[in-house]
Amino acid sequence: MDPSEARKVVLESGIEVKPVYTADDAPVTAPGLPGEFPFTRGIHPLMYRERPWTMRQYAGFGTPEQTNERFHALLSHGQNALNVAFDLPTQLGLDSDDPRAEGEVGRVGMAVDTVDDMARAFAGIPLDRVSTSLTINAPALTLMAMYLAVAEAQGVPIERVRGTAQNDILKEFVGRGAWIFPVAPSVRMVTDSIDFCAHNAPGYNAVSVCGYHLRESGATPAEEMGLAFEIAGAYLDAAIARGLPIDDVAPRVTFNFNVYGNLWEQVAKFRAGRRRWATIVRERYGARNPKSMQLRMIAGGGGSGLTLAEPENNIVRGAYYALAGALGGTQTMALCCYDEAYSIPSEKASLLALRTMQILAEEVGLCDTVDPLAGSYFVESLTSQMEQAIRRAEDEVRGMGGILVAIEEGKLQRKLARQAYEIERRIRSGDLPKVGVNRQVVKDARAPQVEVHPYDVAAAERKVDELRELRASRPSGPVEAALGAVRRAAESNANLMPPILEAVKARATVGEVTKSLKEVFGEFKEPAF
Repeated sequence: MDPSEARKVVLESGIEVKPVYTADDAPVTAPGLPGEFPFTRGIHPLMYRERPWTMRQYAGFGTPEQTNERFHALLSHGQNALNVAFDLPTQLGLDSDDPRAEGEVGRVGMAVDTVDDMARAFAGIPLDRVSTSLTINAPALTLMAMYLAVAEAQGVPIERVRGTAQNDILKEFVGRGAWIFPVAPSVRMVTDSIDFCAHNAPGYNAVSVCGYHLRESGATPAEEMGLAFEIAGAYLDAAIARGLPIDDVAPRVTFNFNVYGNLWEQVAKFRAGRRRWATIVRERYGARNPKSMQLRMIAGGGGSGLTLAEPENNIVRGAYYALAGALGGTQTMALCCYDEAYSIPSEKASLLALRTMQILAEEVGLCDTVDPLAGSYFVESLTSQMEQAIRRAEDEVRGMGGILVAIEEGKLQRKLARQAYEIERRIRSGDLPKVGVNRQVVKDARAPQVEVHPYDVAAAERKVDELRELRASRPSGPVEAALGAVRRAAESNANLMPPILEAVKARATVGEVTKSLKEVFGEFKEPAF
């Protein structure tokens, strides 16, 4: 058969895949060695041969006590780090007794109002040995402060605490919509966290830039990387403008990327992304420390890849997402669970996802050698093409006036919304294959039997009662004084982390700290599309 007559294959990033690749397609320059600039093959010399990827499962629901029980279950099954889910009221800076929180307390994550809640969530978990990722953004400073206060109460000095706060507020304006304050003060708060951690908590990563959510919002794999790099650049620029050296700032920034879709595109995305980020940090920012140039990342199986139809197929999809993450060289993996298209994960589904990662690491051979696809004519060619596509995505945002202008004026949101609509249209038309949805569909199939996590109304009511009891019993003077210090820091451009840390120690709530900041910063008004 003439290759020109073969079925045409075009990846989501717009790259056409040839039927056959030869040495003529491979880049002239070899990809180099792992652990060396530009880190195409991985940021560590021996990668998984020395230590497998960190395994985290996104977990948290109901009350802190219920979440603590799930944490201990996951750790007992061999998980070696935690990834905390917070409910929507907490994410939006609302207390559990706020009328706007009704029906959502503990529904999609753990409800946290005070530092006491955080202490109960991590009871019996040594915070100097277990690294924890806090999936929180707009009120990130408050939740980070609570976590650090709990570590101190355990006798763990702040400088020994390890973990990450998601804390990427710019992607909230583009994707998820869980924003509170306007863009400028929001970026200032991220910068405060970077500054504070650089000087006080060197083992804590102040921000994890989330290409993941941009991908979920309609970005292609190449755009996911390029837009994330532009967002990360905004945080670096703000920190450097404050006087922080790039080699103090860049190691404080990590990334969270998505994994679903074409296996080869995902692998090449990560290899190209490492190379591109190393080049940006060295050439644009003048970094000298190799650690500043390393793309430290978590790869999470993408929720948009999962389907309601035939949900057991998501078990297979998840395994391939994990395979792509491992072949792509991620340092941390958080695999989606097969029931997440319906509900927050059941304990059974969470264990199955964890076992999937463990099987890849311990049985299948993914830890045997570094970057096993290196040298492949196809993979090396695709990696170079992906790097070019990533750069085009960066250039497009710069053409919009830069990432901050693109977000403030809604330009980027409009672009991704159009693309998300087009993806859904292609799935419904069958142009974008989805097995069990628009391919190999079983007629008159029975409704899937999926265990849906029940919403515990009684637990939510108890949480509200506990909060009201705390307000009635705590001394009001120290709380008011601490919140006043937060407002003054916001007005004076002082770093907000120290006064917020004192406020949460005084038992100020998430909602009270947020209200104090709103009085100074105001709220973000979403631009009309």
